[in-house]
Parts: sequence; C-alpha cells; structure tokens
Amino acid sequence: MSLSTANIQKQIKHMMAFTEQEANEKEEEIDAKAEEFIIENGSLVQIQKLKIMEYYEKKEKQIEQQKIHMSNLMNQARLKVLKARDDLTADLLNGAKQKLTKVVKDAGRFQTLLDGLVLQGFYQLLEPKMTFHDRKKYLPLVKNAVQKSIPNYKATTKKDVDVHIDRDTFLPEDSWRC
Repeated sequence: MSLSTANIQKQIKHMMAFTEQEANEKEEEIDAKAEEFIIENGSLVQIQKLKIMEYYEKKEKQIEQQKIHMSNLMNQARLKVLKARDDLTADLLNGAKQKLTKVVKDAGRFQTLLDGLVLQGFYQLLEPKMTFHDRKKYLPLVKNAVQKSIPNYKATTKKDVDVHIDRDTFLPEDSWRC
C-alpha cells in the first residue's frame, strides 16, 4: 500500500492543523491559567494588605489606649498630690489656729506677736500713709504695737510713716477664731 504524495501531503496538513489547533488550545489554556493566577495572586495580595493594615490599626489603637491610660494615671497621681497638699495645708492651718488661740490668751506673747506683725506689715507695704482696722477689743494692743513699730521702721527704711488707727470701723469679732 503505497500512498500517493497528495495523500501524504494531505495527512501532513491534517496533522499540522491538528497540532496547531492543540497548540492554540494549550496557549488559550495557559493564558486562562495565567490570568486566573494573576487574579488569585492579586486577591491574595489585597487580603494580606488588608490584614497588615488591620494589624497596624489595632496597634495604633493599643498605643492610643496606652497613652490615655498613662494620662489617667498621671492625672490620678496629680490629684493625689493636690489632695495631700490640701490636707497638709489644712493641718498646718488648724495647727496655727490652735497655737494662735493659745498665744492670744497670753497677753505678753500676743503683744510680741502683734508688734512683729505690725512691723512686718510696714515693711511689706512701704507706704507713707497707712490705716489700721482691728477688732475693738484689741485696740489698745494694736495702738501699742503701732507706737513701738514706727521708730523701728523709720530707723530701718529712713522713711517717715503716718499711721492712722480707725476707731470708727472695726473688724468683726469672728474675723478669725481666737
């Protein structure tokens, strides 16, 4: 059985067409797989990007919460310090009031205290004219303290001072509890 050249040529063309068709189908299959891979890979990349973004957002929130927590702790510490300071100030004031109550009862110590306070007031104000207001019951003691303090003030500052003790308007009797 011998085949003619035309038949051989026909079979070769047929085989070539079949091979070409197979190659085209494989090419399309490869292209489809490549496209599918690109889409799937892009999807995976996008998912991982989202996971990374979520992770860092979570970390940022944690850092923000830590900052808030630290701020709250610092505020609580400040409040404790302020409360301790207020308590100490209240204790000091109460102690001073108790001591002052004792000093007021001792006329000699009270006069010495008034002398020092009046002179200190002169130095604080450094004014040429001053008016004193006091409690009515302490008028003689204040008058005595002013008279003692004027010469000391003049000697120290080399300035004259005119002091008036108001005898018409007095401080209330409960202006300080002694």
